Amino acid sequence: MAGILQARFLTRLPGGPAISADLDLPGDDGPATVLFGPSGSGKTTVLRALAGLDRPDEGTIVHAGETWLDSRKGLFVPARHRRIGFLFQDYALFPHLTAKENVAFGLRGEAKAERERRAGEVLALLRLDGLGHRLPSELSGGERQRVALARAIAPAPRLLLLDEPLSALDAPTREELRAELRSLLLGLRVPAVVVTHDRIEALALGDRIAVMVDGRIRQHGAVAEVFEHPADRDVARCVGVDTVLAGRVVGAAEGLASVESHGLRFSAVDRGFGGDVWVLVRAEDVVLERGGGVRSSARNHLPGRIVAVSPEGPLARVVVACGDARISALVTRASRNDLGLEEGTDVVAVVKAPSVHLMPRG
Repeated sequence: MAGILQARFLTRLPGGPAISADLDLPGDDGPATVLFGPSGSGKTTVLRALAGLDRPDEGTIVHAGETWLDSRKGLFVPARHRRIGFLFQDYALFPHLTAKENVAFGLRGEAKAERERRAGEVLALLRLDGLGHRLPSELSGGERQRVALARAIAPAPRLLLLDEPLSALDAPTREELRAELRSLLLGLRVPAVVVTHDRIEALALGDRIAVMVDGRIRQHGAVAEVFEHPADRDVARCVGVDTVLAGRVVGAAEGLASVESHGLRFSAVDRGFGGDVWVLVRAEDVVLERGGGVRSSARNHLPGRIVAVSPEGPLARVVVACGDARISALVTRASRNDLGLEEGTDVVAVVKAPSVHLMPRG
């Protein structure tokens, strides 16, 4: 059955790469699809094409049975006729208009009384009661974000497009508004496409995820499925699988596969893969121990030496050379200090078998 949105198009950027999209929003398994990938991968280009702000060179876009783009037929529906809500990365609020006037701006086709009523209703929904008279310069970052979002949803759009909606906020505000935004998307029941390069936001906001790498959507599916079973090595790196090693399955017994990789022997849950595989391990699944280690249920104890330590907010990323492989671990600053985890320190990287993910290679 066709989804609420089907988009298959190609945009050639002058002097740059070609950006292609192959996207299908089912419309019945949650409202939000996250368009996820590193900066420069083409996410915003895809979003602008969906909005009708840019015209792709070729392809089709169909929303709820209505064709917005068909390059072969020369058909292109501009943004003003698509009834979409668009939240820009920098919010793009009019500095000379109050919060309420900014929200009402998208309701220009309505009578004045209706614009007033709807703007007040949406401001209240976004917890902006009493702030409608303020200019953007008189609002906090979180309040400006809410005003921009209120303006996007005020016209009751058929599709909501959010470009890095939380990136302009400081970390505490971003964390606070993340849950609010998810609740709002669930409550509105409007299909939404959310662009982000932040893995936590992708997990928190999305029902489905489309991963873009080098200008192309490489995998599209349920968030958990894509994060747990990336389609290829590039997707694995993109979604945050920090250690990606080439290996080979050399045996299987009692539900465990034995894999050789870079002079190491890994135990992983047997998924029926044979031959050449990718070995995928997330940094948060790696525990570092000093000395001989302790007895545990973990199947993988990999001795090595720390070759790099770099702070990442409240955590530290520790890279351990185990044989010819490099294995990344995330530890708290307290653990780093307690264990004396510095470059040159000998450690044991401990990983449970279920945390070692295998993916066919080739």
